[in-house]
Amino acid sequence: MTKKPILICTFVALSSGFFGGLMGVQITSMLHSQKCQNQAWGFQQICNTLVTPGAIWQGSIAGVWTGTILGAFVGGSITHKSSHRS
Repeated sequence: MTKKPILICTFVALSSGFFGGLMGVQITSMLHSQKCQNQAWGFQQICNTLVTPGAIWQGSIAGVWTGTILGAFVGGSITHKSSHRS
């Protein structure tokens, strides 16, 4: 077992948060851009331009929070030392 479980747990949590943010942006952008599909071509481009910043903000915040919390849980589970002796 390594002697730096806090660093491992932190790295796993931050990495998971980063990738969760990226995934959140992708998913939320796709969902928000579907609202613009029924518009004519020019209006569709304007709608996508207006919708994208909010989708990026909303998706990244949700993804970072979710990813970091799940990553911290997984990192803690990996580095946890059992208190039971065999």
